[in-house]
Parts: sequence; C-alpha cells; structure tokens
Amino acid sequence: MQPARLPDHEDTLNFHTDQYRPDSPRPARRVLLAVCMAGVMLPATLLAAPVLRCQIDQGGITRMLDVTPTDDPYRVKAIDINGRFRFKAVMIGDARQVDYIKLYTYDQAMRQPALLHMATYMTPAVSVSPATLTGRNFIYAPDLERELQYQCMLLEVTP
Repeated sequence: MQPARLPDHEDTLNFHTDQYRPDSPRPARRVLLAVCMAGVMLPATLLAAPVLRCQIDQGGITRMLDVTPTDDPYRVKAIDINGRFRFKAVMIGDARQVDYIKLYTYDQAMRQPALLHMATYMTPAVSVSPATLTGRNFIYAPDLERELQYQCMLLEVTP
C-alpha cells in the first residue's frame, strides 16, 4: 500500500519518518547545488596571483613591466631601456606567497652593464588596490647624467 500523497506545500522529505516525497530534490542534486554555490561564493583573492607591475620612465618613453613569481632568479633576464639602461625585476615565490623582490638597474656601459642601483623587499605585502611598493626612484648614469625613473606596485591579479 502506498502512502497518501501530501499537498504540494508539504511535498518534501519528512525528517520525522524518513519518508521520501516525490518532489523533493535528490541528494546528488543537493550536493551539486552546494558545490556550485561554494564556487560562486569563493573570494576572488583565493584565485588571484601576485604580479609586480613596474612603470619605467626614461628619455620621455614610459614602459610597463609585469613580473610573475619564479623560483630561479638566474632565469630572469634584464630588459633593455632605450639602449642606455638595463632593468631587472625578480620576484621569488609562488602564487600563494612572495618571499622577496629584488630590483636591479644597470648602466649600459661600453664593455658590460654596470650596476647602479639594487633594492630588496623581503616578504612584501600584496595589495588589491594600486598602492606603490617602491615609491618613485630616480637613478642617474655616470656619464651624461642620463636619468631613469621607476616605481613598482605588488598587486593580486585574477587570471
């Protein structure tokens, strides 16, 4: 004998008698719904990765440089800035934490690049808003007094 069908507003799982009602969501549907809701509600910062964004100004030309974490500082190459300077930004860490950042500025000398400036930032804090990490730096080459300016921000960027 089948149990009597309840009215629509009571057509659910009866917790007191553990009887299944036909219109109640199936357990697999409930789990899927819960997983989907959790995915939607995850904060974006859990999925974000740190990016070091540097603005480099030299000779009236502005360049933007985005740097991601690495585990080997020797694989990072210095970039040429207008044939006059070289700039190298190294961020050691992973997607969860930055261990340190080192910034190097070289004079593009005749024989080989010469180090003019180096800055180190140990376990810097990542910012969601664009706040500067380094402040504005002014670096001058020894001959002809050429000037390079840079500033860097450490941001969290969602892929």
